[in-house]
Amino acid sequence: MDVRPEPSQPIQRIKVGMIGLLAVVVLIAIASAIISSATRERPVAGSAQANLVAEIAATNDSAAMGTGEPLAEMGVAPSSANLQGPVAPEN
Repeated sequence: MDVRPEPSQPIQRIKVGMIGLLAVVVLIAIASAIISSATRERPVAGSAQANLVAEIAATNDSAAMGTGEPLAEMGVAPSSANLQGPVAPEN
C-alpha cells in the first residue's frame, strides 16, 4: 500500500515552523531590550555632576602631593614614614 500524506500536511508543517521561528525572534528581541535597559547608565544631575568632578579633581591634587608611596596612600602597605628604624635582636 502506498500511503500518501494529505495535501494540507506540508503547508501545516511550514506554518508551524514559521510560527516557531517568529516566537524565537520575539523572545530574542525581548531579552535584548531587557538587557540593554538594565545596562544603561542613568545620567547624574547637572549640579551634582559638577560637585563630583570637583571632588575628583581635589582628590587627584591631594594624591599628587602625597608621600610618593601610592600603596601606603591606599592603605595596602605600611608607609616608610611610620617605620621606626631597625629593631635590635634580643639576647
